[in-house]
Amino acid sequence: MQLEYVKRINLFGTHLGKIGPYFVNTHFIYGSEKYATELLSFIDDALSDKLTLPKKVFEKVLEQYKTNEIYHNVIETVKEYIESNVDVSEIDYISGGERRDWFFSNILAYLLDKPHISIYKDLSTVVSNSNFEDTKTVSNLENKKVLHIADLITVASSYIRAWIPAIENLGAKIYWSCSVVDRMQGGAQKIAEKGIKSLSLVQMDLSLFEKALELGVINENQLAMLKDFITNPDGTMKEFLINHPEFLQNALNSDEKTKQRAELLISGNLYGTL
Repeated sequence: MQLEYVKRINLFGTHLGKIGPYFVNTHFIYGSEKYATELLSFIDDALSDKLTLPKKVFEKVLEQYKTNEIYHNVIETVKEYIESNVDVSEIDYISGGERRDWFFSNILAYLLDKPHISIYKDLSTVVSNSNFEDTKTVSNLENKKVLHIADLITVASSYIRAWIPAIENLGAKIYWSCSVVDRMQGGAQKIAEKGIKSLSLVQMDLSLFEKALELGVINENQLAMLKDFITNPDGTMKEFLINHPEFLQNALNSDEKTKQRAELLISGNLYGTL
């Protein structure tokens, strides 16, 4: 069942300043929240050296793949899904973007025996061979076909802002995108307009949330909000903010990351006049 791939659904999460009634920590299927948090911290500590980082991350995910049943099974499922939907012989490179994509793209490049393009948030890139023993800066991958592997796709903002331009800067093109989870918020359609075939292992549609109700993860009121959010995301969240003015105030008094997102929502007037 799809729900087994979704580690946690929180009542409220934010994306680029907007709010939504759930937040998906796809990277928790690395084995647990603890393991995922440790890998993110490891990546942050190693980010200063872009040439050595890919191998360091690969060694971590390879060990986890060999020893953690949850992560191993998910990776095998994604691999089989890719092989069933893409002619792997047509793929020249696999790419993944900083940081959570690397939970999946590095190990799958190895298993599919494809060189890997690590994309950083500043749009710089490095290329590794499939076992990550050799990593170098490459300026030209003219006409090469790329499969981008992501943990999650929402509205495809990272694709439009960074991943697609970074690959195009190399003269290559992303032909396929495979995400572990599609939040069904229009991202797949946006990248399809760029000529990219979008694949996802899990689609977060209404049936998933109905299963969550059945399992007792959410209640009837939360399901009703989710239904409204799916059909009218901005209108539903605007109504919520009007009815719960304390929400933004609490966010402004929260941790720095939450505060910044709340400030972005307010400064950008993202829901119109509240």
